[in-house]
Amino acid sequence: MEKPIVNGSHCHNQLWFIIRASFVFCLVLLCLDYSVLSGVKNGVFPLVSQSFSGSQKTHNATQLAAIDEISVPNPISNDAHRDFPFRENNYNVTDPCSGKYIYVHRLPARFNNGVLRDCRNLIKWFNMCPSLMNSGFGPKVVKPQGVLSRKNWFETNQFMLELIFHQRIKQYKCLTNDSSMASAVYVPFYAGLDVGRYLWGYNTSVRDSAAYGVADWLRKQHEWNRMFGQDHFFVAGRIAWDFRRQTNNESEWGSKLMNLPEFMNITMLSIESSSWSNEFAIPYPTYFHPLRNINVVHWQKRTRTRKRRYLFCFAGAPRPTMKGSIRGEIINQCLSAPNRTCKFLDCKAEGNKCDTPVEVIKVFRDCNFCLQPPGDSYTRRSTFDSIISGCIPVFFHPYSAYAQYIWYFPKNYTKYSVYIPQNDIENGNVSINRVLSRFSEHRISEMRKEVVKLIPKVIYANPKSRFERFEDAIDIALKKVTERVNKVGEVMKEGKDPSVDFAVGNQWKLKLAGIVGDQALETLF
Repeated sequence: MEKPIVNGSHCHNQLWFIIRASFVFCLVLLCLDYSVLSGVKNGVFPLVSQSFSGSQKTHNATQLAAIDEISVPNPISNDAHRDFPFRENNYNVTDPCSGKYIYVHRLPARFNNGVLRDCRNLIKWFNMCPSLMNSGFGPKVVKPQGVLSRKNWFETNQFMLELIFHQRIKQYKCLTNDSSMASAVYVPFYAGLDVGRYLWGYNTSVRDSAAYGVADWLRKQHEWNRMFGQDHFFVAGRIAWDFRRQTNNESEWGSKLMNLPEFMNITMLSIESSSWSNEFAIPYPTYFHPLRNINVVHWQKRTRTRKRRYLFCFAGAPRPTMKGSIRGEIINQCLSAPNRTCKFLDCKAEGNKCDTPVEVIKVFRDCNFCLQPPGDSYTRRSTFDSIISGCIPVFFHPYSAYAQYIWYFPKNYTKYSVYIPQNDIENGNVSINRVLSRFSEHRISEMRKEVVKLIPKVIYANPKSRFERFEDAIDIALKKVTERVNKVGEVMKEGKDPSVDFAVGNQWKLKLAGIVGDQALETLF
């Protein structure tokens, strides 16, 4: 029996087993390590929570950025991040900002903040300096008189959209400093406030100076070369007609901004669009700028349950020198209607109350229907004042709303509004009182519910707000702009020319068909 030899062999076998096991274990570790590294390399990030945490810190930091120094560190610098989803435990958790990133150009101050220094002359007849207060909302309403809720109401000027939008975009959760990640590029040019200074008594070279300056600056930026501006957008606080001058004739109105080659490649968001396909209308600023969801909910309930004394009302002034205006006839019909049928707020009377939030809302809250005829242009700020008051708008021209706010209003326009053809009023064929009297109480109630649903969509929330339940006018605009730009990008990837249909004139009927449908379109003309 040679037990010592047997024991030595057994120890020798154990030693080799340990060596082999250690080698296999090290090999497995190396493979695992390489798989992690290769996963990151290919855009798959195992540490999902860490990636999102960094992104969240970035978004919080943007809230403190100055209006002319919007600075947001890129949450994830790897461009592949947009093309590959996060993966963990077989669940796909995509980047919530994928396809939504926006880059903000750092324009020279003379094109935005510099314009505001001339606030006394922004509009010829008014001192606009108070309107710049509170992020462009203007002075707070200090005496709501039981008509308005106690907070969130301001004396907002209808031309302040550019400043309001610029302030709010600082809160946008998907800003990036890496323009290569951006779906859309925002150009913070205060085009309306700039040209508003020069519309009366200035030659065309002065009116066009800033337009040419911005176009020249944009061409020199490397972001321009990616899509030659078709991923760019800007906001104008005046109607599109103010930027569509065709010639250099001194007597012709406005600037030629939107006829410059560069701006034919840019999307414009304005309070009223024209028939061009690169223009989109977004709501006029109203007086209501809530801070929280609950403020909206309370106001909606208040407007929905309000008992109304008048069948219809009109707030405005006649346009006696304007060819084809029906305002005079509308005022006559209102004043001649039976008692407590129509309420008229005269905007031309001494001590004009039409720029006072309490007075306007006081009238609209007491009416079932609010008349919205064209004024100096097709659209009116009054349309949105009536909506936030729960008053059903009555339109007389399809370009006053249906072809304009295609991102905001329901396709079935009969759900929330009434349409009376302007020609019928001109020819004296229609009694407004008779038309509106045909609506039953039940039908009016149903229409008001639809109008009240629109309130969150047409307001501009306080820049400090964090709506969770609602999307306001800016949320919707940014969503639609990025969708539009992403579609242009898809066209380019397919090897097609993205300029086709990007900026095309005479598109009124196409815009109308997009919101009311082809069948309903026939009833509007």
